[in-house]
Parts: sequence; structure tokens; C-alpha cells
Amino acid sequence: MIPGKDTKVGKSEAPKENKYGTFALFDIEHFLRRILKNWYWFAFMFLIGYAISWAYSKYYAQNVYASDLSLSISNNTSSYFSPNQSINFIWGQGGNQDGVYLKKMLLSRSHNEYLVKELDLFVNYSTKGLIKSTYLDKDDSPVFFEIDRKHLQQVNYPITLRPKGNGTYEVVLPEEGQATSLYSYEVEGFQNINAYNRPANKIIRVNEWYNSPNLRFKLVQNPVTPSIKLDNIIINLTTINQSVNDIVSTISVNFDKEISTIMIINKRGYNLNSTVNFLNKSVAELQKKRLEDKNTVNKNTTVYLQGSLDEIRKRLDSAATVLNYLKTSEKLYNIKDRDEKSLETIKDLEAKKADIVSKVNSLNTIRNTLQSQNFDKMIATNAAGFEDGMFSASVSELKALYTKRSELATIYKPNSEPMKEINRMINDAKASSFNSLKNYYTKYYNEINKIDQKVADANSDLQSYPEKERKYLDAERGYNMIEATYSSLLNRQNEARLNVATNQSDISVIDPAKNLGQGPVSPNIKMAKAGIISLMLLIPILFILIGELLDNKIRNIKELLSVTKIPLLGVIGNNNSENMLTVLEQPKSSVSEAFRGIRANMRFLMNNEDEKGKVILVTSSVGGEGKTYVSINLASVLGLSDKKTILLGMDLRKPKIFGDFKIDNKYGISNYLTGEVGIDQIINHTKIPNLDVATSGPIPPNPSELLMSERNVKFIQELKEIYDFIIIDSPPVGLVADSYEIMKYSDANIYVVRHEYTEKYMVKLITEKYHNNEIEHLGLIYNDYNTKQGYGYGYGYGYGYGYGYGYFDEDKNYKEPLLIRIRNKMQTMFNKK
Repeated sequence: MIPGKDTKVGKSEAPKENKYGTFALFDIEHFLRRILKNWYWFAFMFLIGYAISWAYSKYYAQNVYASDLSLSISNNTSSYFSPNQSINFIWGQGGNQDGVYLKKMLLSRSHNEYLVKELDLFVNYSTKGLIKSTYLDKDDSPVFFEIDRKHLQQVNYPITLRPKGNGTYEVVLPEEGQATSLYSYEVEGFQNINAYNRPANKIIRVNEWYNSPNLRFKLVQNPVTPSIKLDNIIINLTTINQSVNDIVSTISVNFDKEISTIMIINKRGYNLNSTVNFLNKSVAELQKKRLEDKNTVNKNTTVYLQGSLDEIRKRLDSAATVLNYLKTSEKLYNIKDRDEKSLETIKDLEAKKADIVSKVNSLNTIRNTLQSQNFDKMIATNAAGFEDGMFSASVSELKALYTKRSELATIYKPNSEPMKEINRMINDAKASSFNSLKNYYTKYYNEINKIDQKVADANSDLQSYPEKERKYLDAERGYNMIEATYSSLLNRQNEARLNVATNQSDISVIDPAKNLGQGPVSPNIKMAKAGIISLMLLIPILFILIGELLDNKIRNIKELLSVTKIPLLGVIGNNNSENMLTVLEQPKSSVSEAFRGIRANMRFLMNNEDEKGKVILVTSSVGGEGKTYVSINLASVLGLSDKKTILLGMDLRKPKIFGDFKIDNKYGISNYLTGEVGIDQIINHTKIPNLDVATSGPIPPNPSELLMSERNVKFIQELKEIYDFIIIDSPPVGLVADSYEIMKYSDANIYVVRHEYTEKYMVKLITEKYHNNEIEHLGLIYNDYNTKQGYGYGYGYGYGYGYGYGYFDEDKNYKEPLLIRIRNKMQTMFNKK
């Protein structure tokens, strides 16, 4: 039984819903073979990718560096601008509240804006080589770029400085790009000016002002001579807002996992020295500012308490005078039967009340300072008897918002959206501050009311004293209350003075930022190279994949048989010669042997194979698939086997057979079917004794009618009486339906499929007809199979043609492909016993 041969029973029992002729969209095996076949493209693209990645890493990649600074935060601060309690209520954090606040400060706009303005960080230095630009630290430049902040400046406008020797530099501006919208560093906004011509290049000396409509600056000599000699220095100015945003986006702050009061600050940038200098300067400025804020508040508190003490001192002196008068004039200093217990209780209560009253007075001072927006006169909250991180933070925020509103007022109108937004934020901060104060007012007044109630209860025990004695006791109580207030204020003043004397910054640097020659943290050059090379390698894969998806050619014998379920008669190799008479010209070739195998397999298609006059029809989907080649050589191999055979050229539209046999095509089947000539006139003998040929003849105007005529049927029947085999080279079924009519009279039908030529969809029609029993005795021939595919590719053992190469004389120079030789060698090794 030949491969794929369905028995009559099996075919009739196949379920009707089975769909035949549908190929897989993607052939992974052929895809992989195409990749191997096109290996040189991958090698070429690999080299291209490597060259691109090398050029990228050397000339285009901007290295990003990072430096770290670690510091410790103490917990003894009491400033509005460094709160240490309840800060978690603001930012939802617990534990290290000082650290959380400090982190916010380091990342805040106000702190970084201060640094940008103070350190001129809006001036960016770089230098450009032949291809690549390199970012510089300010100290890497031989001169510093100093602008006139009162003059309008053009930002994002590269200014090139070229050293000319003896402290002179040529200022080179871009050929175009001068703007009329210039930036003011005073108001931090843009202003328009009239159009102007491009400023000419100019040579200036150090400390000489450069003037143009869009720039005003001078160069200041760097006191330290840089180690690198630069051919050019490129200056690029940015706005304050842009500089602040750029800096904040490159800073990260984290806390040590084991000790939460240790903070690690990281700064990234294109220049390592710049990141190091920025971190050290940033923390130094923050230490300085924090200490100044703390001292300012404590000094204000000391001054406030001194004023309160002076006032209380006067009241205390007056109370002492009254008390002494009563003692001397009224002789009331020795009252008999004094209720010392009640008097002591009243004295303690009134001392507490005096302390609370002084706190309320301090609270009033804080409230009035907030209302007047005079934050420089703010006193410490501990003067009012409390420390509240939420309140301190809201005051700090309110101060910053008022400052910002003053800046915006110089740019925007009062009813503009930015002003409305800043006013809304100020109202929210004020509401938060006053709500905190309101809670303390309520607390203190409740305590005063409780003390007054207790004092009233104690006074009821003193009602029995005479009026004069009660008068003395009231004076004594007033004196004691003022004295208690004075003592309380004095203690707070001493505490404030001690804070001023011993104040230190609550930030101490553990490890400053240093340039230790750290390598860049990004980009990852290795990953970039791998990505570029991978991308280049994907290009040929993509092209092959697209080609594979768009390719609808039949390339796989196994898939062809599994889809069609039509028996395979044999596989024919590639015919390298221009002559189609392979069996006659090269009888000892593997291709000739393949046709002999087909001759042997045909008997499985035909019933009653011993009968004479077997009609074998050869067709295909379209022209060019080799049906004529198969017809000629199949007829030749039958004729050589002593079988009387005739080859009929019934492809009347495209006659071919006569050329290879060198037969005159003046008269042929078309002439016979029209009745012009007799049968003897169209039968031609060949050099093979048992092989005759009837060519197509001239192309008729009505080939279909002739092939389907009764005369053609009688013609075939007459030939069956004369010949053992009648081979019909019929028209392709994918173009015309003539062959289907002739198949009614054939004993076997051969359908030729050409490797990498026949479209998959073309075999669908013949497959459906076969499984619908419209065509019987059908077999496939796989033609023009590529020898480089190798032994048994796509199907199985023995049904390729490759097994014969090297055995036959004509194939003695054939050399198997490398992959096939490797595979055979491995099979030999593993099959050894």
C-alpha cells in the first residue's frame, strides 16, 4: 500500500464534516530552515548591531553618575521650621518625624530654589568634542559665567566660549534662534522685546561685560586651574523653575533600615563632581538655615519674655507696696487663727492660674504675629506651654506661601488663576494654624475655669474672717499670684537663653559626598549593546516571518499528505537540464529511478490492472508545475518497460510535447477532433519502440468543446484497443474544467504538485472533489523537490528522492548537505551496539 492511500471503505466512512485542503497558517519547521539558510544575513546584522552599539556607547551615550551623602538627625529641635512632634498627622508618617520633615525640606521647592539662586545652578556648563557633548561641573571650567540679573537673558540658548589665550575668549552664538521673549531672573518671568539682528561673535577678556539685546554677562577667572584643558565651553542658561524641577527630579532620600534617624541622600547627574558638590552644599545650607531659624525663634522668645518680666516686675513691686502698707498701717501681718491649709491651697491654685494666664498671653502674642504676618517676630510655642509639630509645620508652610505670593504678585494680576490658587492655599494654611491655636485656647480656659471653681470653694472657708483681715489676705494672694507668674516667666526666659547659648544644628553629616571614581549608574552599556544587537537580529527574523506568513507555497510533503489525505505516488527531484526527456537521456539518474517507482505505485490506483488500455490522466493546478514533464517521463518509463504506450497532448491551449521529441506539430489531436485528419496522421513514433506520441496540434478556438466531444471519447476508446497505457497530458484543473470531464474515462489520475511553486489554496478544490467521491483513483506526485532539503524531509523514510543520490552513475558527484551529513553521523554513533 502506498503512503496515504485511502481504501474505498475508509474514504466513504470519513465524516462529512471533516474539512480537507486547509493548511496551517505557519510552518515552524520551514521557518527555522529559512533562518538557517539565511545565516549570513544574521551575521551581517550582528556586525551592524555591534558597530552601532559601539558607536552609541563611545559617542552618543550620556553617562549618568550618582553620589551619596549620609547624615544623622537629632530629636531636640523646637523650631517652627523643624517640628518634632505630631508631624505624622501632616504626612501620614510615624516614627522618625524629624526625618520625614527634613526629607520634605530637602525635596521642597523653597530649599532647592534658594540653592539655585544662591549657587547659580541655572548656569549649565558643557563641552563638545567631534561628536559627543560632555557635561561639566562649574569647577571644571577655567572661567565662571556670571550674568547680570537685572538684564533680560535668553534661556536655552547655547553660548560657546573659545579660549584665545591671555585671558581672552571668543563668544560664539548660534547662527539662528535668537528670541524676542527673554527671561528676567529678578521677577522669574518672560518679557518681550523688539526684534533684533543676530549678535556678532566677539572676543572679550575676563571680567569684561558682554552686552547684546538678549544677553549680558561677564567671565570670572576660576581661582583653581582645572586639570582638563578645554577647547570650548558651552553655556546654557535655564529658568529658575526649570532648574529647580531638574534638580528635584534627580534627588532621592531614604532612611537607614536599622537606624531610622540616619538619612541617605542620593543625587544623580551627568557629572560626578556636580552631584558631589551639590549634595555637600545643599546639606551645608540646610544646616545653616535650620540653625538660624532655631536661633531666631529662641531670641524672639527671650526678648518677648524679658518684656513680660519687666511688666510683671512693676506689678510685683506695686503689689508688694500694698502688702507692706497693710502690714504696717493696719497691723495685719499676724492674723490669729489663720486657716493655713486653705490659704496654701488657694496659693497653689492661683500660682497655677498665673502660669496658665501667662501662657494665654504668649498664645495671644503668637496669634497676633500670625495675623500681622510678621513671622520674623514669631516666638517659640514652648513660651505658650506647648509644642505642636502640626502647628509649627503649618506656620512654616504659611510663611513660604506668603513669600511665594509676593513673588507672584510681581508677575500676575490679583484676579489671575495663579493668584487665586496661592490665596486658597494661604487660607487653608491659616485655617489649620488658627484651629490649632483655638484648641489650646479652649484647653487653657477650661483649666482656668476649673481653678477658679476650686479657689471659690476654698474661699468659702475664709468668709468668717473680719473685713480687714480678708482685705490683707486678698492682697497677699494677689502678690503671691504675680510672684508665681514672674517666677514662671523667669524660668522660661532662662530656658530660652540656654537654648540660644547651646543651640546647634540638629543635622550632622556622617559621610559627606565624595568623588571616589564611581562608575556611571546608567545607561547600562551591556544591556544597551545587547538590546541594539538583538534589535538588529530581529530585523531579518521579522522579514523572514512576514515572508513566511505571506508565503502560501507548498513546501512540506508531510503537511501536504496530512491535509489532502490523497495517496503519494512519488517524489521527483529537480531537473537541471533544459531537456524534459530525463528518463531517456539520463536513465541511471535518481530522477529516472523515481519515475520507475511511480510506475510501480500506479498499480495501487487502478482496478483490474491486468486489463489492457489503461488510461492515466496527468494534471495540475496551473501551468508550470511540471505535468507535461511528468507525462513525458512517465510515458517513457512505461514504454521502456515493454508496455505499448501512447502519450496524448490534450492541453490544446498550450502545446508543449512536440518540441522535446522533435515532432512536427502541424497536425495533432485538435485536427483529428475537428475531422481534418485521420488517427494515423497524428500518431508519431519515437526512438523508443513502444512509445508513440500524439501532439496537440494547432491551438483551436474551442478547445473545451473538442475535449468534451463524443469524437474524443471514441478516440480514447479506440486507442485503448491498441495500447497498454494511454498517458494524457491534460489542461490544469485550476484554470479550466476540461480535465474533470476526461477523468470520467481515465483509470488513474495523477495530480502534480511542484515544490515551492504550487499555492496551498490550489489543491483545496481537487481535495474536496476527491473526498466527495467526485474523483476516484487519484494520486499525487511531488515534483521539483530541492535536493538540499535532504533525505526524507517533511515526510518520511524512503519517499523522498534524496536517498538515491550518490548511488547512481549520473549522481556520483552529488555531495550531501552539511546538516544531513552531521545528522547521519550522529545516527551512526547512537546506533552503535
